[in-house]
Amino acid sequence: MWQGFLHLLFPEVCVACAQDLPSTGSCFCLKCQLALSPSDMHLSHENEFTDRFWGRLPLYSGAALYYFTRKSPIQRALHQLKYHNKPDVGVQIGREFGKRLRQSEVFRSVDLIVPVPLHPRKERLRGYNQSAMFAQGLSESMDIPWSGSALVRNRFTESQTRKKRIERFQNVEQVFSVRKPGLLEGRHLLLVDDVLTTGATLEICGQQLLQIPGTRLSMATIAIAEI
Repeated sequence: MWQGFLHLLFPEVCVACAQDLPSTGSCFCLKCQLALSPSDMHLSHENEFTDRFWGRLPLYSGAALYYFTRKSPIQRALHQLKYHNKPDVGVQIGREFGKRLRQSEVFRSVDLIVPVPLHPRKERLRGYNQSAMFAQGLSESMDIPWSGSALVRNRFTESQTRKKRIERFQNVEQVFSVRKPGLLEGRHLLLVDDVLTTGATLEICGQQLLQIPGTRLSMATIAIAEI
């Protein structure tokens, strides 16, 4: 009865279509859930996610919650997160994915969650870092701390959205650096972002983190897109 009253005052809505959300344990409504393409990458060390970085970066593991398809609920949810001032979308999806990662043997040794940073100017314009919102949700479900200051973006770069693979790498070279690396030594870090496409940004960030002695690196994203 109390839960019903709270729902009337603060209704929960689907992160993709904003329709009323029944109590299903998901942040997507039933209709949107049927249109989603979930993955089970979090159950194995090597998968389609880690294959994307083969020969480029020594990952402990990596996983995406969903496959990205155009005009799908996951695209609409990501659009709400990045362009419509809906930071809670990232937190909610992070909580959902965090529950799965917490049950996976692959991700149980993670010590700290590190979101891909935005440049301060872009973060001021948007009002938040969407990857940090995702990290916050993961942290809540996994009961693992996250740090929005461990990795910093030193240079403002153009959006990666419409760039080809080589252009993406050129756009983010020498952009990121680690702050207080001594605090990260010997830790298993989970680097997180909203979508994996070419992996250019994640790779450059990962290279910086792996320069810290004793570091192990895993990655997680909300979705993985075809290249």
